Amino acid sequence: MVLLSSRWRCRLLCFLTILLLPVLGVVSSQAADGTTQFEQDVALLVHGNFRQKETAMDKIAAGNDPRAEQLLRALLGGKLYRVKKDGTPVYVTGTGSRVSITAVLSGKDLGTVKKRTLKKITINNRLRGKLRGELALLGLRSPDPGKRLAAVNKLMTSLNPESIKVLEQLIKTETNGKVRKELLTARAIVMLKDPDSNTRLQALTDLEGNLRPTVKNELARLLDREKDKKVRQKGEAVLASINAKIALYNTIEKIFFGLSLGSVLVLAAIGLAITFGVIGVINMAHGELIMLGAYTTYVIQQFMPASIGLALVLAIPAAFIVSGLAGILIERTVIRFLYGRPLETLLATFGISLILQQSVRTIFSPLNRSVSSPAWMSGSLQLNPVLSLTVNRLTILVFALLVFAALYMILKKSAIGLQVRAVAQNRSMARAMGIRAARVDALTFGLGSGIAGIAGVALSQLTNVGPNLGQSYIIDSFMVVVFGGVGNLWGTLVGGLTLGVANKFIEPWTGAVLAKILILVFIILFIQKRPQGLFPQKGRAGAAS
Repeated sequence: MVLLSSRWRCRLLCFLTILLLPVLGVVSSQAADGTTQFEQDVALLVHGNFRQKETAMDKIAAGNDPRAEQLLRALLGGKLYRVKKDGTPVYVTGTGSRVSITAVLSGKDLGTVKKRTLKKITINNRLRGKLRGELALLGLRSPDPGKRLAAVNKLMTSLNPESIKVLEQLIKTETNGKVRKELLTARAIVMLKDPDSNTRLQALTDLEGNLRPTVKNELARLLDREKDKKVRQKGEAVLASINAKIALYNTIEKIFFGLSLGSVLVLAAIGLAITFGVIGVINMAHGELIMLGAYTTYVIQQFMPASIGLALVLAIPAAFIVSGLAGILIERTVIRFLYGRPLETLLATFGISLILQQSVRTIFSPLNRSVSSPAWMSGSLQLNPVLSLTVNRLTILVFALLVFAALYMILKKSAIGLQVRAVAQNRSMARAMGIRAARVDALTFGLGSGIAGIAGVALSQLTNVGPNLGQSYIIDSFMVVVFGGVGNLWGTLVGGLTLGVANKFIEPWTGAVLAKILILVFIILFIQKRPQGLFPQKGRAGAAS
């Protein structure tokens, strides 16, 4: 009876084994195609010769193991080693005689060991070039379009005739427009090396107007080796059109940098235009009022180090108040006694500028202070491969236009603006109409000084803050005011932007110092022909001048 039950037990086990064979086959297949296959490829990469390493690299890159990219990058960067004692593949971090190691397969931290107990996994130049291409292909399979786009850009430097098949497959499946465009560019670059002249002509057609530096370099190489007359003519025409586009965008970039410099000049000069135009004071302390605004920004950032962006926003009204109050104090204590004596106001305000500089040196020390920029003002706006606009300068340009618009509305639409314009055009008549000219003078000087403080906030994002900050802009501010027309806001805007653009176009030919000298000579000659500037002041004050 026992023997019979044993026989039936064996039959039952055989029957169950037959039923489970498909399941066991699936499990074994998954092990072979997954972790086990990856381990075999890693072992071949670590212990094989260069030919075997190449085979292992191809298999690892073609697989879907998430550890593949880290492994291949470590191999390319010289960070892949094996332990001499047992052959365990590890990642190495650190330098010196002792380094930290991490297991490749498990990701486990293995601590610190002596470097002589490890052996580096080496590759030659051919494998290194191929490895860059495989890493790029790994990125091209990423679900993130940004990573795919970055992978295409990296692939541009390691293209070869074998890449065409891979590129054709990726082009068929790519859904993102930008990535697809770059893939087509990469394919066209490979086609430039095709022995068929018609294929090269098609590639040149595809590359027309492409501004990538890689494309320009490949076209130059093509023209060096090209013997087909038709292809050569086409290549020269395409390269010439690309160079023309690059020259155009370089000009646009110069204009942008000129406008950004001009916007800084406008911010620095617009407050001076108000005080100089309305009350006729040559304020040599205007630069120090700009400096006070910059130091106000620095102080607020020291109180709010974790909120740089908010600190910068709060610094705008704070700098306006600090510099504005300082301006009113200067007007009430010194300037009011010197109206009608411009040379004496020049000397007095020059003395005030020295006092303010020394006060800042006493409080903050003579050393320059660095003001941080918020994240939203960092980086650049890349419009195309040859044209990028720095965000901080673009922000300051927009900011300058907003300040100009706000000040223009104040002077044109508010009661105090009407009084300021009345005093500027005819002081005696304004007094006869009941306008308190002394109060208007104080408020005007405070308004101009406050705008100078706001200019200091903008300048703190472009340069270091120091006691001599204002001295760099006082002469330029006077040039802008005189060139545009004393007391005219539109003249200050047009004059500042014009001088900024002109300076950027002259600088590459003459240098920064000689460019400023030439602009100064131009303004002197311009004033000889047009003493009242671009936009003369209206009213009797303008006629008198």
